[in-house]
Amino acid sequence: MTRIVLQRASCVFFCWLAASNALAQRPDIIINTPESPPTWALLERELLDANAEACREFFHRYFDQRGYLLCVARWGGDDGPDDAIENCQHWPMLHALGADDEVLRLYKKAWEGHLRQFTEAKTSSRIPFASDGMYYKEFPSKFDWLHHSEGLTVFNLQGLSDPHNRRFRQRVRRYAGLYMGEDPGAPNYDPQHKIIRSLINGSRGPMLRKATGVDWAGDPIEIANRFALGHGEENYAQMIAHFKDYNDVAGDHPSNLAATSLALNAYMLNHEPKYKKWLLEYVDAWRQRMRDNGQIIPSNIGLDGAIGGETDGKWYGGVYGWGFTVVVPQDGSLAHRNTTHLGFAGFMNAFLLTGDDKYLDPWRKQIDKINAQKKRVNGQDVYPHMFGDDGWYDFTSAKYSHNALEIYYHSMRADDLPRVPANAWLDYLHGKNANFPERALRADLDHVRRQVQGLRADSSTPDTRLADDALKFSPASIQSLVELMQGGLIGGKNRLILHCRLRYFDSARRRAGLPQDVAALVETMSADAVEFRLVNTNQLHARTVVIQAGAYAEHEFTSATLGKHTTNIGGPSFTVRLAPGAGGRLKLRMKRYAHPPTLTFPWDR
Repeated sequence: MTRIVLQRASCVFFCWLAASNALAQRPDIIINTPESPPTWALLERELLDANAEACREFFHRYFDQRGYLLCVARWGGDDGPDDAIENCQHWPMLHALGADDEVLRLYKKAWEGHLRQFTEAKTSSRIPFASDGMYYKEFPSKFDWLHHSEGLTVFNLQGLSDPHNRRFRQRVRRYAGLYMGEDPGAPNYDPQHKIIRSLINGSRGPMLRKATGVDWAGDPIEIANRFALGHGEENYAQMIAHFKDYNDVAGDHPSNLAATSLALNAYMLNHEPKYKKWLLEYVDAWRQRMRDNGQIIPSNIGLDGAIGGETDGKWYGGVYGWGFTVVVPQDGSLAHRNTTHLGFAGFMNAFLLTGDDKYLDPWRKQIDKINAQKKRVNGQDVYPHMFGDDGWYDFTSAKYSHNALEIYYHSMRADDLPRVPANAWLDYLHGKNANFPERALRADLDHVRRQVQGLRADSSTPDTRLADDALKFSPASIQSLVELMQGGLIGGKNRLILHCRLRYFDSARRRAGLPQDVAALVETMSADAVEFRLVNTNQLHARTVVIQAGAYAEHEFTSATLGKHTTNIGGPSFTVRLAPGAGGRLKLRMKRYAHPPTLTFPWDR
């Protein structure tokens, strides 16, 4: 191995040219340049610490020592098992960014506790599929993927920090098997027609009959002077009325594409081909349906594989479909509840596996076709968002733009950018919003403070709380960290896979996340490059950080440039050592989607 020492007045740049090992014992790059800690770096470290402390306080306020949520455990679309663990939204991601190890420990306690709690919790015989436990095989017995995703968002990201956990690996495979025909007790998938057979599905299989308001609302419950429901219902009758039109659930729906995240997670364990094969098979079937339906994703696929097959041939039919507009029982107003855009999660998963633009293009065409239906009202262009028996409706001044940001993020094509609504983060990456990092970090710090103030003032008791009541105080605030540190997309509660340009690992402590005192700032990104700053805020001790290309090492670094000096990398990760108080700007050239994604840490590959 040859060591090359490059010296300049401002820094010393060491690189080792080695053909075999992306992670040697010595660092690939050493940065010695002193840099007074910039404000953004100090804010990042403070935000990581504040988040961790807030999560700790939240856990001890709302969970017991078993990890059970202190609430009235019940089944329903208003509240239920998915809401219980959603209280820990972003916690695994927060740890993977570099927060204290206790964040991961508390999340895992909450996860295990809520599995036991809602396996023990049962409905009456009115809701037979949950009368022997709301969870079965540690998975919801039956529900839709709008709700499945809310509960699985935290679990599916556990692998970012804890990929070798035995229970995690067992569950990842079991959950994926529920949708791949591997569990005869859960015949959710029809391989002949390539459909998930119902909007409502789970560990006890699909619901093939019409759903009722009781199926969605759960058992009767006292509300007045006790609970404040998230949808605003004032009594149980209004809860039933809220869901009275949620009937047509048989057949496939785009939101079921989120189930591909389970297969992707399973694939990233050991690259077993069956998971990739099933994922692409299912997404490709939906891609064909978009072509067959004039570039618009249909919202119902019949049990025979026909578009609109369970909704009288209407491609826009079904619960959460293009024509799903319902009456709000409290005031009689109309609510448009079209969730077809959630299906893009499956296409993003396919793109992560292949880097093939064919998984983005149908959604570009859908956006363009919908916005082409605009009309002029009172001198203003308005655009539709729904489709019913009389054609397009729900016209507003806002263009239809679901998934436009994600399309541009993955393609990095200039012609995809005009579809994206105004976005302060993108403006910053394009050199138009220099103050964005500090503003965004301060806003998230302020959010943490307000959330903790709220939970400290909360006077509720466990018997007056439902599973989703504590959500309004959930403190983890990480959007600025994901965008600025990783160049990534914030997951939200219906995205189960991380998409980012950079990730960091602490080789000294053998864990995911930036080492203590280190901060990172992604400044620009293009299709084949990223520029970012790396700073050690500690003035007394050096730090070493491993930098990975992509959330799951799916990208490859080709070279790294510091100042005037460039070294070849040729792999998905490399190591940087930062002297006390040192910092520098690196420009990384890369090939995106060059490797099968993996959960394995850099030093284990």
